[in-house]
Amino acid sequence: MKRRQFIKVTTGSTLVALVGTSQLLTACHTEEDMIGEPNWIVEGAFNRQLVIPPVVTGDIQLTAKAISGEMLNDKATSMLSYRDGMIGPLIVANSGDTVNVKLMNYLLEQTNIHWHGLILPADMDGHPKDVTSTGGELQYVLPIQQRGGTYWYHPHPHGSTARQVFMGLAGMFLVRDQEELGLQLPSGEFELPLIIQDKRFDGSALDYSPTDEEIILGYLGEQIVVNGISSPVASVANVWHRLRLLNGSTARVYNLSFSNGLPFQVIGSDGGLLAAPEHATSILLGPGERADILVDFSTLSVGDEVFLVSNKFSEFNEQGRQRFSIMKFAIGRAGSSNFILPSSLSTVSIIPEALAVKTRSFNIGLMIDEEGHGTDMGRHSINGLTFDMQRIDATVDAGTTEIWEFDNSGGDEIHPMHIHGVQFQILQRFGGRNSIIATEKGWKDTVLVMPGERVRVIMTFSQHKGVFVFHCHNLEHEDDGMMLNFEIV
Repeated sequence: MKRRQFIKVTTGSTLVALVGTSQLLTACHTEEDMIGEPNWIVEGAFNRQLVIPPVVTGDIQLTAKAISGEMLNDKATSMLSYRDGMIGPLIVANSGDTVNVKLMNYLLEQTNIHWHGLILPADMDGHPKDVTSTGGELQYVLPIQQRGGTYWYHPHPHGSTARQVFMGLAGMFLVRDQEELGLQLPSGEFELPLIIQDKRFDGSALDYSPTDEEIILGYLGEQIVVNGISSPVASVANVWHRLRLLNGSTARVYNLSFSNGLPFQVIGSDGGLLAAPEHATSILLGPGERADILVDFSTLSVGDEVFLVSNKFSEFNEQGRQRFSIMKFAIGRAGSSNFILPSSLSTVSIIPEALAVKTRSFNIGLMIDEEGHGTDMGRHSINGLTFDMQRIDATVDAGTTEIWEFDNSGGDEIHPMHIHGVQFQILQRFGGRNSIIATEKGWKDTVLVMPGERVRVIMTFSQHKGVFVFHCHNLEHEDDGMMLNFEIV
């Protein structure tokens, strides 16, 4: 029996035995959604106002600590935070700035910060070896030498990354540049940063306690929160809006669309603007990935409501078999806008494959046992290796171009693969979806590799010499060892 079949049988039968068939069906949306599903999404009332994290600029201090807040309605929730409130502050910088950040660690464990998507010196990137203990601090000097885009930050201590992110340590980092500002995109109240996560609760307490099976699949929550608020509503005018979307979940994939089929324009991906807007009605967004979209609410009238939803995307994967709402947009007032969608956005220089000095292949579909042999119920690996803090698994020359291939053709788990210290372009996807989607037509740092797929990416490494990591951004997989070191020399 394959491990996915084993997990479906064991978790499904256990749930029925514990709560009974009738209770199971009344607690979920449909029986079809819940066949073999241990964690289904329970939608809230969508009556709590969306919260936009406070904007910080210049020199910044972040304090990792335990706080209490109201993530669910009228219920105090213990969580971790970088400030006196849910989700980290929204850091905004301009390309060319140098941002100084002091991290104070008031946790009872080690922590650090990885600046996801930023191309930084190795000792500023947030490698798992560069951590601080309780009561300590880390000083980050971040030279912002890249194009505008939607980036983010979160802890990266090996073995506890998933738990610290799940408990609340995450925030968005926006970089602006002159090219983007020249487009006069929707801004101010019409630009919404949205960090989408799933959470599991024991009563009102956040509950991060994955079983062995959930480490294999990824830890899935039953409540969706946006910017730290469960099932929120945003009151908006019926004009163009810019939505900066971040999948900040540890494992869950979202197939994002609007409940009424409202189309939207994808204008950016992980590493900033696309060359031109891409018309879409849905986008698949894996953990760690971002999407920058424009949506025109002018077809809606005051009093109308529309939901951002996640549609089904698989009948064979546990988390892809349910449709659920994420947040509500309520048209609260009529508005006027002079915004005209530009036909072109940016120049995205394509990296020629002929520049690649080396092609590397990484088998990401293999589970191994303690002796390093393939198995159906072992640890996640890359090329049969699990993470070793001291071992260098690949060496690359600064400034050179390589092609990396992530091969999940023999796997049956979802793996969003993230490479530190570089932005890449996706060349091809073979098998599975067998295509490149709208958000994959620009610069990326994380690519979603579904079961049965093989994806080739091309990148030119920076001049920042030192040790970086690449890993699966299903954070349960990462903590399980699905991460390797590479060194730029």
